[in-house]
Amino acid sequence: MLRNDELAQWDRDNFFHPSTHLAQHARGETLTRVIKTASGSFIEDRDGRKMLDAFAGLYCVNVGYGRQEIAEAIAEQVRELAYYHSYVGHGTEASITLSKIILDRAPSNMSKVYFGLSGSDANETNVKLIWYYNNILGRPEKKRIISRWRGYHGSGLVTGSLTGLDLFHKKFDLPVEQVIHTEAPYYFRRDDLNQSEDQFVAHCAAELEALIEREGADTIAAFIGEPVLGTGGIVPPPAGYWAAIQAVLKKHDILLIADEVVTGFGRLGSMFGCDHYGMEADIITIAKGLTSAYAPLSGSIISDRVWKVLEQGTDEYGPIGHGWTYSAHPIGAAAGVANLKLLDELNLIQNASSVGAYLNTSMKEALGNHPNVGEVRGEGMLCAVEFVKERVGRKFFDASDKVGPRISATLLSQDSVIARAMPQGDILGFAPPFCLTREEADTVVGATVRAVETVLG
Repeated sequence: MLRNDELAQWDRDNFFHPSTHLAQHARGETLTRVIKTASGSFIEDRDGRKMLDAFAGLYCVNVGYGRQEIAEAIAEQVRELAYYHSYVGHGTEASITLSKIILDRAPSNMSKVYFGLSGSDANETNVKLIWYYNNILGRPEKKRIISRWRGYHGSGLVTGSLTGLDLFHKKFDLPVEQVIHTEAPYYFRRDDLNQSEDQFVAHCAAELEALIEREGADTIAAFIGEPVLGTGGIVPPPAGYWAAIQAVLKKHDILLIADEVVTGFGRLGSMFGCDHYGMEADIITIAKGLTSAYAPLSGSIISDRVWKVLEQGTDEYGPIGHGWTYSAHPIGAAAGVANLKLLDELNLIQNASSVGAYLNTSMKEALGNHPNVGEVRGEGMLCAVEFVKERVGRKFFDASDKVGPRISATLLSQDSVIARAMPQGDILGFAPPFCLTREEADTVVGATVRAVETVLG
């Protein structure tokens, strides 16, 4: 039982929580859960309740909780140098080392890393750099960015516009006019149920081509996409999707931003989603897995092609007018170095691949034939269960039934397992830490089955 005490009151009176029903929380209609400690795949609140975190925070605590190696690296960095900026050529041993570690792991066409603090600010950086890039090339009209419905790319003005989810647009005057959207590679939710996967891929590519023709290729600068849709439903793309999309982009000289905030550094069982799906990106966005969220840090990995134009621009116009006070913050960089070393030393990406496959297979075996389960899908250490009112004809529940949130809440209340009710659908998402064991995966699956039986029978 959560305590209703002074700390909870302070929370309601003072703390503006993100992605929260503000009025309900202020009135005390939603719970204040104060997380106290964590280890491995488990977190514990101040009331002593231990919970298996099958979503790794927000897909981000990849190496697991309580890694003393990262804590010690952060502490050592703070003692030696807590902060210095990275403007006009300044750096630290941590930021320089981390840049090299990232590029040693990145696709071979990548050249430099710009550091920020969050995936949102990294994608804001990406758009600014692409606008700069086209101005330097004498193409001032080539500025629009194509994103996809159900994509997630952040919560800023431009990045919230790139995000293709209603919640992030509603009453915020978004999207901005420079952002346009095309179809998501969401085969389960295709309009034409008679389409094969190959036909659906061709349809997605044709929709993109038609959008470019309507808007004019000379106005479109870039296409942004997650290798696997994350917050939009944890949706791996159909086979051949990225090859078909890239063919259209190359035809029209449109840059590709691979948003790897979720997939980067091993979540798919490969170092990058670009490796996994054969994506030749011009810019790669990184964040969550960069430090496993032990400290805030993000990055934009810039390709040789783009970097050469950025250099040209500074030769022509002087120093580039972009920077954050906390870019390449040494504490975040030190956490990143220690985190990426742990990925290697503990063979965690291989574990994400093998245990992730086991989790997905086990979930499909346990729930794939349930009359209210439309699809069980996943890739690497990502898994999702999508619920339907009727399998035949793919009829969905009404949103007001809140089936996904009810199952998520039941999973937590009955078995202390944390999963995420994904937006715009009755979808239960899983993204555990890479250190998840097979026994813990069995716990997740068993608890999910019990929660589904409680809510849906």
